[in-house]
Amino acid sequence: MFRGLSVLCVLLAIGACEAGVNSTSVLPTATSTDAAPAAVKQEKSHMWMTVGDRRFAITLSDNAAARAFAAQLPITLDMSDLNGNEKHAELPQALPAEATRPGTIRNGDLMLYGADTFVAFYLTFNSSYSYTRLGRVDDPDDLAKLLGRGNLRIEFSKE
Repeated sequence: MFRGLSVLCVLLAIGACEAGVNSTSVLPTATSTDAAPAAVKQEKSHMWMTVGDRRFAITLSDNAAARAFAAQLPITLDMSDLNGNEKHAELPQALPAEATRPGTIRNGDLMLYGADTFVAFYLTFNSSYSYTRLGRVDDPDDLAKLLGRGNLRIEFSKE
């Protein structure tokens, strides 16, 4: 039995050599990419929100709605105040919505209500409404002071 197995191994090795294939090449070899971590950190997408002469950096969410919103940039929205905690405006094009109930809305959250209403929140509060997260203002400290003054024109841009 061992002899038959030995003969089979020799024949396989000879066949591989005749075909111009190194018998060791069929085995996986370690490469420098094998040592890389399994989870590669993705680059975060950014944009800007300009209110008057104040500019806020925004980190976009990693979802289809945020990518579709970014594809519409630059865009200027005439935003109306609602409930003393948010500004909202209808978008020119609907976005792919994947709404969930966030529970707590935070100062600086940028959300999509339905498929075509952009919402910028400037106060933190609890909500039972469903939204699709678009992104977040990186440093929202002065946001309530700037957005809490009636209706505003707000510009969103990539640069």
